[in-house]
Amino acid sequence: MTDKQPQKSSPQSEPHTISDKQSRSRNPFAAAKGLLAGMRTTAKTMVTPAHTQQYPDERPVLPPRSRGVIALREENCTSCMLCARECPDWCIYIDSHKETVPPATEGGRERQRNVLDRFAIDFSLCMYCGICIEVCPFDALFWSPQFEYAELDIKDLLHEKDRLGEWMATVPP
Repeated sequence: MTDKQPQKSSPQSEPHTISDKQSRSRNPFAAAKGLLAGMRTTAKTMVTPAHTQQYPDERPVLPPRSRGVIALREENCTSCMLCARECPDWCIYIDSHKETVPPATEGGRERQRNVLDRFAIDFSLCMYCGICIEVCPFDALFWSPQFEYAELDIKDLLHEKDRLGEWMATVPP
């Protein structure tokens, strides 16, 4: 059996050589130089203005095309169900019925049109992709910059057509 002694590594193989440590301990100004560099960086940061806003005291300035909540223009909705079918999250609920409309001209025939009974979006499921807005051929859905619609209960994130219609006032022209 041979006893193997652990070999001591040479100062050249260590990442911090003895000469580096000795030079710092012999020159007290080297440590002070590093300390002053750090203090200079801290002082620069302290005098530059902050980029954060103190929300809700300071209202954020949103970009013109920011996506907040989806707003509904109810009079444009024909209950075609394209938005509900294309939604990948299935968070749009539409109920409608058919109504007979009298003829527009004398001697014309009666027509049927869809009447919107319920239009709701469950924002607890919505991923804000905007597919529903893009596929709507009648321009009934819009992005609103309104972003403050937090609720205490997750069930309250299901917004019906009256609430979605209120957000139309915030949609830029």
